[in-house]
Amino acid sequence: MSLTSVTIISPEAANGRNVVALGVVNALASINTTAVFRPASCKHSAITDILLNAANAGQDNAHVRGTCMCHVREDKEAVRADIVAAYEDIVEEYSPESMVIVGTDRSAVYDPDLFAFNANVAADLRSPVFLAVCTINRTPEQVKATVKACRATVEDAGTAVLGVFITGCKEESQHAPLLEAFDGYDVPVWTIPFVDFDEDNAPELATRAFADHVPTEELMDALQAPFAAPTTPYAFQYSLLGKAKKNKRTIVLPEGEEDRILKAADYLLERDIVNLIIVGEKESILKRAEELELESLDKATFQAMDDESVLTPMVEKLCELRAKKGMTEEQARKQLADPSYFGTMLVVLGKADGLVSGSVNSTANTVRPALQVIKTKPDASLVSGSFIMCFKDHVAIFADCAINLNPNAEQLADIAIQSAATARSFGLTPKVGMLSYSTLGSGKGPDVDLVEEATNIVKSKAPDLDVVGSIQFDAAWSPTVAATKAPNNDVAGHVNVFIFPSLCAGNIGYKAVQRSSGALAVGPILQGLNRPVNDLSRGALVQDIINTVALTAIEAQSL
Repeated sequence: MSLTSVTIISPEAANGRNVVALGVVNALASINTTAVFRPASCKHSAITDILLNAANAGQDNAHVRGTCMCHVREDKEAVRADIVAAYEDIVEEYSPESMVIVGTDRSAVYDPDLFAFNANVAADLRSPVFLAVCTINRTPEQVKATVKACRATVEDAGTAVLGVFITGCKEESQHAPLLEAFDGYDVPVWTIPFVDFDEDNAPELATRAFADHVPTEELMDALQAPFAAPTTPYAFQYSLLGKAKKNKRTIVLPEGEEDRILKAADYLLERDIVNLIIVGEKESILKRAEELELESLDKATFQAMDDESVLTPMVEKLCELRAKKGMTEEQARKQLADPSYFGTMLVVLGKADGLVSGSVNSTANTVRPALQVIKTKPDASLVSGSFIMCFKDHVAIFADCAINLNPNAEQLADIAIQSAATARSFGLTPKVGMLSYSTLGSGKGPDVDLVEEATNIVKSKAPDLDVVGSIQFDAAWSPTVAATKAPNNDVAGHVNVFIFPSLCAGNIGYKAVQRSSGALAVGPILQGLNRPVNDLSRGALVQDIINTVALTAIEAQSL
């Protein structure tokens, strides 16, 4: 079942917005099962109860809200992920056909960033917008200018306005000049009479005013307009958590002494997203958790490294796997004193489905044990590292940004094919760009030859994969640039899997984009291993760790 959603926001969030919200809920509820979501509002908000009475999905006041306004004022960025999670929980619980999302209410506390916050939340929820703009103390020209400014904010957030409601018309004579000012406008515009919601019969007056001025058929036509739903970083992060939770896997965390690891683990365990094995002494870890005020860490499994019931079979298995290297029991025990190696062997023994490390250890310390004992897939010639890059309204893959210094053509082709598979596992339809300083023969040289040879190998090995190369980044990224540099190429300008020709280029590229554009970089994802093992940056934030554990669990689901 597809869900029709719309977010109603206003720069004033005053009574006119409430008339629109109630009218839209009434109209949709007359046709299908309709729920209401308040991303951020007070639990005592009167309009919320009025909207719930009009909706018909069976919600109550305890199942309608994302967060409260005090949390929004404290940290707008932090609450966005919680709002997405609450929204998805409500959709899953009530299975509505329509969802009316109503932005923040009018507040005595002025917040200049609140309208942009509402627009960003609409984008996070992959929802288009109905604007409600009040005409009180505004001429028609001023209303139009206000709508223009609001639309710019909404579109900058990554979503779109499907219709405009001009509210607060106190005189019948106001309607015609307002509609005339918007004659020929590219989205529907409706005018709504003023209704004072402090009156006892305000809901009835609002319902009548909306129905008299907004035909339901026109409203539904507006909601059916083409809309390219964005994928914001917060939406993508939640999709990771949601996918991981639906088919739980067990992930081992070898760095149990690191506070960021413990905070991330607490978040994941509180929400029942994965099962976790934390390497270390249970008592000392739980004592530190208490100091950090973490309340869910006791749900983890703790694995001491001197537990002979685990260590003895681990030593035997490691000696077996490294027999050709002449590994002795003494050497194995010494090797297993390294938490990364110990954690990797928990995966080998089947006690965990995947591993995440690197907040303290180097990439080499995370990757080396995996290469030695987990090893590569039968069809993989190498291990490569990709990043999921979450931009404002879409997601892309960058590779190899972590492992291979100067891959040859065969290796570069395998990196491209592995990265395309990673894209598919996270719901993307891969369009691969083999990056160079040349676009389809515009430049010459051995580096270009390498990329073009790799492109031909990709086409041979994966003939159904959309790939273009060699191609410059701008022609891969921008349809406008591609129209000039690569005309008539269907992949150019639409690439979402970017393959860099060397580790130097890839590492610089992803970090430059991450820091200059504000994109969220998730990874690196180690591609090509028999079991998922993923590396963290030593500068990783708690949210980075949460994301990496979730994507590791998702990778494990496909094995």
